[in-house]
Amino acid sequence: MQKTLITQLRICRLADTKPNFAELGRIYNVDWRTVKKYYDGYEGKPKHHNKPSKLDPYISTIEAKLAIKGATVRAVYEYMCDQVDTDIGTYSNFNKYVKSKGLKPKKSSKGHPRYETPPGFQAQVDWKEDISMANCHGEIFTFQVFDFKLGYSRYPVFIYKLSKTRQDVFDCLIACFREIGGVPQEILFDNMASVVDVNGQSRKVNQKMQAFAKDFNFKIRLCKPRAPWTKGKVEVINKFLAWLLPYEGEFETEDELADILQKIHRKVCMRVCEETGVPPLLLFQKEKEYLQPLPNETIIDSYCPHDRQTIVGKDSLVTFNRCKYSVPAEYIGKPVRLQVRNDVLHIYHNTEVIASHVLSEKRINYHSDHYRQLLAPNFSDEDTIAEIAARNLEQLDRFL
Repeated sequence: MQKTLITQLRICRLADTKPNFAELGRIYNVDWRTVKKYYDGYEGKPKHHNKPSKLDPYISTIEAKLAIKGATVRAVYEYMCDQVDTDIGTYSNFNKYVKSKGLKPKKSSKGHPRYETPPGFQAQVDWKEDISMANCHGEIFTFQVFDFKLGYSRYPVFIYKLSKTRQDVFDCLIACFREIGGVPQEILFDNMASVVDVNGQSRKVNQKMQAFAKDFNFKIRLCKPRAPWTKGKVEVINKFLAWLLPYEGEFETEDELADILQKIHRKVCMRVCEETGVPPLLLFQKEKEYLQPLPNETIIDSYCPHDRQTIVGKDSLVTFNRCKYSVPAEYIGKPVRLQVRNDVLHIYHNTEVIASHVLSEKRINYHSDHYRQLLAPNFSDEDTIAEIAARNLEQLDRFL
C-alpha cells in the first residue's frame, strides 16, 4: 500500500469521516476492499514472526562454541551436525539464525595501512591450489595455478602446474622472470612449504630457495602469519581465476586448459585496475624499465629440470607438444613424467620408464600393445582383439 493512501485513511479516521473506498481504490489502483481493510485498522503483515526455531534448544551450546577463539560459524554448524541427533537444517538457515541472535563473531575493527612500492621493487606470489574441472568427456583435471604479480603495475603472470614442489616454484619463477623480462628487487612469499621451513614459532627460508634468490639477485620476504592483507595484491588477482569456471566441459586436453588460462591472463592485463585507474599492461611498460636483468643462461639452465609432469587420460594417452602418446592401460589416472632425449619421448612413472615414442607429427600415437590392452576387457579372444586393434589403428591413422 502507498504511504499517501494510508496517511489519508488515517486522517479520515481521526476526523471520523467515512471516505469513498471505491474512488480511492481507482485513484491508487487497489481493490476497494483492501482500502476498507486499512481504514478499519489493518497495519499489514508483521515484519518479524515470533515463530520458534528448531535451533532454540541449542542456543547456549552454539553461543559457547562460537566464543572459542578462531571458531567460525561453518565450523560450529559442522560440529552441531555431528553432535545433534535431529536435523538442524541447512548451513544457510543456521547462519541466519546465528546472525539474528547476535551470536556471529565480530570481525576485528583493527585496521591496517595501505602501502605502495616503487616500480621494479616488489612482486608477490601465491598458489591457487587444487582447482578441479571436467573436460568435454567428463574427465576431471586437478591442477594448481602459480600467481605472480608486480606490486607497482599490478601486472600478473599465471602458470599452470600439476604440483607445487620446490622445483615447481623454481620453474614458475623462471617462467615469470622470462615473461616480464627481468627480476624485481624483492619477492613476497606466503609461508609455502616448498620455500619455508617451519619449526614451532620460527620460520626459516630453506637453503635451496636462498641459493636460488642469490643467483637471481632478489631478496625473499615472508608474509606475516594469519595476515592475508600483507600480500593483498596477489590475493586480489586470485579472484580472477574464478573466470576459469565457466569453461567447465568446454575443453578437451590439458594444453587447451592451459591456453584458456593464458586467455584469461590477457584479459586481466587489459582490464582497468581499480587501484591505479589504468590497465596493468600499460603501467607495466614503465615498470619493466626498472627490473633487474636476468642472470646468464648457464645459471638459469642449472635450475631447469628439462622434463614435465602430466596425468594419463582415460584413453591411455598423454599430451606432449599437442600430440598424444600412449602408455600401458594400468597407468590411467596416474601422474607421469615426460622427458625428451635425442628426439625420443620417454614416459616415467616414479623412476620407471613405462613407454617410449619417437617424436611424431601425428596427433595420436598408440603402441599396438597399449591399444590391445584397452580392448581386452571387452573381448576374450586374443585373435579378435589383435584384428580389431589393427583395423582401428589403421583407420585412426588414415583419419588423422
